[in-house]
Amino acid sequence: MNQARDEYDVIVLGAGPVGENVADRTRAAGLSTAIVERELVGGECSYWACVPSKALLRPVLARSEARQVPGLRQAVGGALAAADVFAHRDKQVGDWKDDGALPWLESAGIDLVRGHGRLVGPKRVAVTPPDGSGGDERILTARHAVAVCTGTRASLPDLPGIADVHPWTSREATSSSSVPERLIIVGGGVVACEMATAWNGLGSRVTMLVRGSGLLERIEPFAGELVTETLRETGAEVRTGTAVKGLARPGGTDGPVTVTLESGEQLEADEVLFATGRTPHTDALGLETVGLEPGGWLTVDESCRVRDVPGGWLYGVGDVNRQALLTHQGKYQARIAGAAIGARARGVERLDTGRWGEYATTADEAAVPQVVFTDPEVAAVGLTAEQAEAEGRSIRVVDVDMGQVEGAVLYADGYRGQARMVVDLDRGHPIGITFVGPGVSELLHSATIAIAGEVPIERLWHAVPSFPTISEVWLRLLETYRG
Repeated sequence: MNQARDEYDVIVLGAGPVGENVADRTRAAGLSTAIVERELVGGECSYWACVPSKALLRPVLARSEARQVPGLRQAVGGALAAADVFAHRDKQVGDWKDDGALPWLESAGIDLVRGHGRLVGPKRVAVTPPDGSGGDERILTARHAVAVCTGTRASLPDLPGIADVHPWTSREATSSSSVPERLIIVGGGVVACEMATAWNGLGSRVTMLVRGSGLLERIEPFAGELVTETLRETGAEVRTGTAVKGLARPGGTDGPVTVTLESGEQLEADEVLFATGRTPHTDALGLETVGLEPGGWLTVDESCRVRDVPGGWLYGVGDVNRQALLTHQGKYQARIAGAAIGARARGVERLDTGRWGEYATTADEAAVPQVVFTDPEVAAVGLTAEQAEAEGRSIRVVDVDMGQVEGAVLYADGYRGQARMVVDLDRGHPIGITFVGPGVSELLHSATIAIAGEVPIERLWHAVPSFPTISEVWLRLLETYRG
């Protein structure tokens, strides 16, 4: 799909979900668009993150839930067929080939340019062909905008011996087709918890080393507590307040890894996974040619236009701007940024970028939804109670035991879960909602609508949940609030 022309209205760097959505919106606005990709069309999410991780997690969680259903638990008492799980995962990622993603680009009229793209001045992008493909470097020029949608990569700490042990990152953890007998996971965030759930369920003996005081510390405290409880019950070891000092792999890549803790204790595993944060893919993008510091996060305005770049032609969309490192939020930003590029290309002088405006990414700070596919599931949107208090808001916190909801009782014998609603008393509407429990992920969008729509508590009282469903937790939250 490489085209001969080198001038476009819009050039998009990165063909992951974010870049695809920017390109889709600019094409819908009638602008010629090229998208530059150095790896696979579909990006990190499709091949090494969201899609493969959920393919690994689904059988683990389904088995766990089945074991809580009377009459069914005896039928699912055995081990998972790991080879079948891996085969299904491989199918979902297209065997790490992007052939299935190309027809959509062509149907949308988006030109694909394979190679590494970097800025070489205002509105100019140099594309180096992929290794071994031959061909000369191309210079592409954008009439209106360049959008940087290159995402992030896993970051590794600077520890003695870390390069020699070849540790897993999220990429290896989601693409491995063998189950390590012993797996050490360093970190306590979303990736660490999901991969601990997946590999523990597939048969690894998992040990989590967490520097902080608990898991999922950016979500309400009870979320990490319930996930920790289940991990320990199912055989994983979770160590908090623990830091790694060094690593060694004396036997080479096939031998065991020795992890030395700051306490001096040494642990041995077959693989070690570091899930300790993300770094933006901006270090080799030529940002210095337009007055920006390479390797850092891009600071953007409400429409994702990069600040401090004369002419307002450069956009930073998705993870590279650090507003919300989630695929769905990046796609949300992309829809807004693409529409803004189209409007500005038409000569619209003043865009509605006020709070909840058509060209403003307000949800990035007010209503970010996130699901953690652990056992139990964690679903949260908006502010935690601690975050709301830190902002100086007057709030009321409402907690409900989800195990008391009739739909939850029918869903699983011995259902364990909790719900929390944080209400802004001055505004009179919810600003944060968290659900923890089996099957709660599908409850989240209703909470997102309530928060993004700033729906008053009085009006939510008229939104009647169906009986007997887990969604009746909404009624329990409102009844508790009303007293």
